[in-house]
Amino acid sequence: MEWQLAELNIARLRAPIDDPATKDFADALDAINALADASPGFVWRLQTEDGNATAIKAFDDELVITNMFVWTSVSALADYVYRSGHVELLRRKREWFERYGVAHMVLWWVPAGHRPTVTEAVERLALLHANGPSTDAFTFAKPFPAVAADDRNACPA
Repeated sequence: MEWQLAELNIARLRAPIDDPATKDFADALDAINALADASPGFVWRLQTEDGNATAIKAFDDELVITNMFVWTSVSALADYVYRSGHVELLRRKREWFERYGVAHMVLWWVPAGHRPTVTEAVERLALLHANGPSTDAFTFAKPFPAVAADDRNACPA
């Protein structure tokens, strides 16, 4: 079976997305999403008709925003996150986001062509919180190869 990498990242804004305090972040969304879309290894990203996912609420907290992607590999995602123009936003994240006390990003393997749901992604994040990194939910710091997903014969619906 061919696998692709799903990724969920959540963050808690310091102010609502339309507040002047988050204006620079909100103004950068279209460009940073276009960069992702054009990056090697990009497959899919969660978005509304606005072209981003800030209006999708996976949690009760209105200040928590969600983004979710599918990539061809961990290295393709890492290249986008840490070795592209995206890194400029990472350098400024403390201006716009509160520090999260627990894991705010989770990675997992999905069968090629599968588009994860927000519910599925939140469940993977909960698995990471409950059990730490595993073949079902892992991080950049402790990744698991796609073959591990194949070996356990886990195939999300």
